[in-house]
Amino acid sequence: MSDTTILNIPIRNITRDELLEGLKSGGVLITPNVDHLVKLQRDEAFYRCYGQAEWIVCDSRILWLCSKLLRRPLPEAIPGSSFFTDYYMYNATDPECRIFLLGAMPGVGEQAARNINARVGREMVVGTYSPPYGFEKSAGECDRIVDMINASGATTVLVGLGAPKQEKWIMAHRHRMPGVKVWMALGATIDFEAGHIRRAPLWVRRLCMEWFYRFLMEPRRMFRRYFIDGPSFFLHFGAQLAGLYRNPWRDR
Repeated sequence: MSDTTILNIPIRNITRDELLEGLKSGGVLITPNVDHLVKLQRDEAFYRCYGQAEWIVCDSRILWLCSKLLRRPLPEAIPGSSFFTDYYMYNATDPECRIFLLGAMPGVGEQAARNINARVGREMVVGTYSPPYGFEKSAGECDRIVDMINASGATTVLVGLGAPKQEKWIMAHRHRMPGVKVWMALGATIDFEAGHIRRAPLWVRRLCMEWFYRFLMEPRRMFRRYFIDGPSFFLHFGAQLAGLYRNPWRDR
């Protein structure tokens, strides 16, 4: 089935079950939401990362609803945070699935690893690391992370550093870790798995109000994302519906 294009990004027309099956072939998973789509209008390097990803899947129920106004609506939203749980449970009995968690604050990754390993009944998470602030600018620190991941034997790496840092780091360094089959750029997922941040109740998610729940949990950090940057998405999307939207990077 053809992709669904929202602004300048083609999003896979795919269900959760199809994605679980498809990831057996490997690749980089990126899960766009409204915040991503806004950043992609002004960050060309971030846009180029999207062009290198094998799996671009709708993270947001707001994008899913918007897609219903297009010729090819998306079949469902697949939030990365809940999909990761599905992914490791789907692969619980596969010894070839070994996970490394990169991101979150010190101690959070270790707690997430304990929770996941207890849930699947084996040492599926084989390594964690909380990189220092600004690590991506240090060649030595990046070398250290690459060595840690290679030494761990991980075949899946979840990078939870926030967009666009996580996507840019993956694309800059993935070639140095040939043993890693699946890469996932999934934001706050490590915090969710550790119980450090709570996800919105299911009824809130079904009402497409998880963004507001996140704002209430972290108002200072989320205010700009949801109340300053976020509304510009709807201006761009309105232009797309009117046939007036132009990809700022297409001819660059």
